[in-house]
Amino acid sequence: MLSPTEVPQSMRAWQVTSLGEPAEALTQQSVPTPVPAEGEVLIRVAAVAANFPDVLLARGEYQVKPELPFIPGVECSGTVIGVGTGVSTHAVGDRVVAGKIGVLAEYAAVDAASVHAIPESFDFNAASGLNIAYQTAWFALHRRAKLQAGEWLLVHAAAGGVGAATVQLGVAAGARVIGVVGSEAKAEVARAAGAEHVILRGDDIVAEVKRITGGHGADVVFDPVGGAAFTASTRAVAFEGRIVVIGFASGEIPQLTVSHALVKNYAVLGLYWGLYQERLPHLVDEAHDELIRLFEAGKIAPVIDSVVAFDEAPAAITKLATGTTVGRVVIQIAS
Repeated sequence: MLSPTEVPQSMRAWQVTSLGEPAEALTQQSVPTPVPAEGEVLIRVAAVAANFPDVLLARGEYQVKPELPFIPGVECSGTVIGVGTGVSTHAVGDRVVAGKIGVLAEYAAVDAASVHAIPESFDFNAASGLNIAYQTAWFALHRRAKLQAGEWLLVHAAAGGVGAATVQLGVAAGARVIGVVGSEAKAEVARAAGAEHVILRGDDIVAEVKRITGGHGADVVFDPVGGAAFTASTRAVAFEGRIVVIGFASGEIPQLTVSHALVKNYAVLGLYWGLYQERLPHLVDEAHDELIRLFEAGKIAPVIDSVVAFDEAPAAITKLATGTTVGRVVIQIAS
C-alpha cells in the first residue's frame, strides 16, 4: 500500500479518444495521477468491473456524454491511499468499492459519498462489481417493486452480471425465481444463482411462465433487455404485477400500450440507480450495508465470467458487448 507521498505523478489509464466500438475507441495513455479534492478520496484501483455503460460510453450512446478524451469505467474496488479535506468517513488503508465514470485507471479520485467499505473477506475482483449490479437489483426489487416473499419473480438475462445478482437477491427475499437466458450453458449459471426454473429465450416465454406459475403469471419482472422481452413481460405479468425496466440491452426501446396496463392492472416502473446516488444517497448506504450482511451470511456471491489484465481492457469490454458473457468481466489492475 502506498502512502500519499509515494503516489506517482503519472499513471496508466484507458481513454476514449474517439467514439466507436470499444476496441477502436479506447487507447492506453499515461496521464497525471489525480489529486483528491475537497470531499474526495484517492483510490489505488485493484479491479474494475466492465459494464454495458462502458460500451455505450465508447459509442457516445450513454445518457452521460463526457468530453473527449475521457476515462471510462464506472465501478471499481481498491484501497484508499489519500483523502481530501473534509473527509471523515474514510481513511488511508480502507478497502472499498466505488462508483464513478473514470475509474479504468491505476488511480481514481472519487467523491467520498460514492465510496463504501468492504470487509477483508471480500475479494477485490468479486467486490468490483458490487455497486452497479447488486445495487440496481436491490433497488429494483425492494424500492421499486416491493417484492414479497412467496411471489413469482421473472428475471430476463438471468445469467448476466445484473441478472445473476437479481436472481440471488430474489431468492434471499424468499421469492420464487424464473430466469430467462440465451443458452443452456447460461441456464446452468442461472440455476447456480438460485433460479427455481429457467426458460431459454427461444422458447415461448409467456406460455412457459403461465405453465410454471399455474396460470398466475409473474408478480415482478426484472427487464434489462427491452424489445421482445418487454413485450413478452406484459403478457406474462400477473394481475397487479410490476415490471421494472432497467435498460435496453437488446438495442430496442419498446412502446407501451397503456390501455393494456389498464385492463390488466399492472405497473411499469423505471429504475436508473444513479439517481439514488444523486438524490437519496442515504438509501444507497443502507442498501450497501444490507448487501454486505447478505454477503457475509453467504446469501450472495458475485458471479465472475473472467478476469483479464489491464492491457486487455478493450477486449474485455468488447466481449461484454457481444452478450456471450455470464456474470461479470473483471479487469484486474493491482493485486
